[in-house]
Amino acid sequence: MLFNSYEFIFIFLPIVLIGFYRFVNSGQRKWAVYWLLIASLFFYGWWNPKYLSLIGVSVVINYLLGILLYQQKQWSTSIRKSVLTIGLVFNLGLLFYYKYANFFISISGSFIESSFTLGNTILPLGISFFTFQQIAFLVDIFRGQKCSNFPNYALFVTFFPQLIAGPIVHYQELTSQFANSVIHKFNIKKFMIGITIFFVGLFKKLFIADRLAEYANPLFDRASNSLDITFIDSWIGVLAYTLQLYFDFSGYCDMALGLGAMLQINLPINFNSPYKANSIQDFWRRWHITLSNFLRDYLYIPLGGSRSGAIHCYKNLMITMLLGGMWHGAGWTFIFWGGIHGGLLIIHRIWHQWTKNCLWVTRSWYNLTSILLTFTCVAIAWVFFRANDIESSLRILSSMLEFNTWRIKSDILGYSETIIALFIIGIMLLFVWFFPNVQEWLGRYSLFGVQNTKQKIWQWQPNSFWAFFMGVITVLSIFSMSRTSPFLYFEF
Repeated sequence: MLFNSYEFIFIFLPIVLIGFYRFVNSGQRKWAVYWLLIASLFFYGWWNPKYLSLIGVSVVINYLLGILLYQQKQWSTSIRKSVLTIGLVFNLGLLFYYKYANFFISISGSFIESSFTLGNTILPLGISFFTFQQIAFLVDIFRGQKCSNFPNYALFVTFFPQLIAGPIVHYQELTSQFANSVIHKFNIKKFMIGITIFFVGLFKKLFIADRLAEYANPLFDRASNSLDITFIDSWIGVLAYTLQLYFDFSGYCDMALGLGAMLQINLPINFNSPYKANSIQDFWRRWHITLSNFLRDYLYIPLGGSRSGAIHCYKNLMITMLLGGMWHGAGWTFIFWGGIHGGLLIIHRIWHQWTKNCLWVTRSWYNLTSILLTFTCVAIAWVFFRANDIESSLRILSSMLEFNTWRIKSDILGYSETIIALFIIGIMLLFVWFFPNVQEWLGRYSLFGVQNTKQKIWQWQPNSFWAFFMGVITVLSIFSMSRTSPFLYFEF
């Protein structure tokens, strides 16, 4: 079931909200948790019921291992590490089988000339997210955090706003809210803010991202079919995809935050205007924030981080980003994409060390140049992220460099369509660089407390103008739901 579907918005969500607040208002907090758990399992099973058993087994085994780690603190460190290792092997083994087994078998087959595969293994929805979430849970319990009752744990893993595409939530971050009496009291302001954020996200997805896809998809299709690509087509397609992915993922993150708020739950911010980043390090602090934090805390730092000198730091960065690329998908393109970002992070480290005492790095022109350079590098890397294979990626990148004044004409779009596409891309670039994001737009009415004591004219407030504005984008979004369009991160 997709957030941007009629059955979710007009049937599933109202039933869940009515049932939840009925239990809340009658003081039955335990049944409110049970209700959300049942709803979340139904939400997951709607896509493919047979994978309910998979996520069920995963939840039970991880919870039992967590309880074992929590209750047997008197065991020696080596025994507890063995229990943790069993959990890591189980989770990573599950992820490997469904996501990577055929990829590595095909690599092996190319050396031994074998065509053996495991068949058409369907990737269980959200397995990359709930696997990482449970790995973090086991590590946190091993480090001394508490473990609560099973229903709370099961809801932590399956909570439907974040189950399919994140954010990757920490155990205590969510279960502490399930046990907090404050969230079991209806808060009209928080509820209305949740609705506002949800429909802003829906608008981003349906009215912006899906329309940008109409300019991005033809480019990558032509590249896959080895057709000629002009300079203008390559730049329109790459920039369109760069913006499509931005608004698609931003839209999902907003919708997840909004759904959580409707249920009085604060989910962590997972997206913070990443194209405003002035370095590749800053980009990863803004893009898929919870994944970046996971890779830092559970991979980069355990590998040694930057503690053993520059060379080891660069090695750890590259390993982390290569594995981060593989997490997104089983293919050479994702590995190459991760490698590009690893290389960019290393270059940034070297550049930062060389320029940290230079006065000109504080100048506004330097910051503007850094933002444009970071954006360009990220956009080029997205080519590998989106393309079907390395050859298609290189074909697109080659065409992006082949500027020829006699070949400006598009092979995909007509003259007027090209002008319209460039205009739309230009407007969207201005939007991502100069407009406030949702957290800034909400201002004082943020889900996370008062941020700005002084109300700015462009910030949301409960008045007739913003009510009319939200009504317009809600209607536009609903009328754009005529065709099924999954979020891009559902694929990972």
